[in-house]
Amino acid sequence: MLRHLLTRLAVGAAVVAGVVTLTFLLLHAAPGNPVDYLLGPTATESQITAARHSLGLDQPLASQFASWLSRFATGDWGTSIATGRPVRTMIATAWPETAWLVGLSLLLSCGLGVLVGALQAARPGSRTDSALSVGTVTLYAVPSYWLGLMLIMLGTYQWKVFPAFGAAGYDADFLGVWAQLLDRARHLALPLLTLTLIGIGGMARFARGAMVDVRREPFITTARAKGLPPRRVTGHILRNALIPVVTLLGLSLPALFSGAVFVEAVFAWPGVGRILVEAVQARDYPVVMAATAVSAALVVLGNLLADLWVNALDPRLKKHAA
Repeated sequence: MLRHLLTRLAVGAAVVAGVVTLTFLLLHAAPGNPVDYLLGPTATESQITAARHSLGLDQPLASQFASWLSRFATGDWGTSIATGRPVRTMIATAWPETAWLVGLSLLLSCGLGVLVGALQAARPGSRTDSALSVGTVTLYAVPSYWLGLMLIMLGTYQWKVFPAFGAAGYDADFLGVWAQLLDRARHLALPLLTLTLIGIGGMARFARGAMVDVRREPFITTARAKGLPPRRVTGHILRNALIPVVTLLGLSLPALFSGAVFVEAVFAWPGVGRILVEAVQARDYPVVMAATAVSAALVVLGNLLADLWVNALDPRLKKHAA
């Protein structure tokens, strides 16, 4: 088991290194540079040269990347070119907001997706199964930013129930505790609903297929032939179907984080996704690199935890890993 864990950690470290390297190369290959956004179109050639030198952009790409990597590894994540704030402080302030949004969405998507998949698997091929299949496939195919905009049109402008932007109202500091919680929940509703609806689509489709496959296994037929109560048979089906679902849970983290970037930008949610979008637009290299590295590390960690959970659920994998 220890050898398997060390192998996964090594693979995860390689993935993070590859993501960071690719992000660095794409940033510098994209049109524009931070000096243009920082100084504006009226800057003289000498000002541009001085700014590039102070930011280290006049060095070869390999030297820039090695310098950033050495500083990042020691905890120095640099300073935002656009705002002048420490990058580490910006990300530390924004990550709790992203964690709340992504974490709640993951829990709701998994729970509701498995429930919908179980309803479909109970009567495969029925009208209910067909109708839910159409709904889940549609949700899975809808772009997150489009769904977010549609929910804003309905929830904010038509029904006038939920705020469209931000995580709290301007008067939140003057409200009581319960009023603050209600205000927070109202601001969280639309971005959370956007991510959850899309997550339910993929999770339900996968859970349905896993449960239908398990229902056809010989040991389920044997359990029914022995006269086990339907509740116990259903429990065996769910336990065995959860193994691939947990695997999907870990694999869905990258898609969920990428979807959160667009959702946070649409709803002006003060998380890492919004910071990342604004940093890309301003070519704020230190912020983009740090946010990408932290996001990649968290995704790898989530996949590792999912892998450990699968090994705990399935003793056969535990013996194989040992």
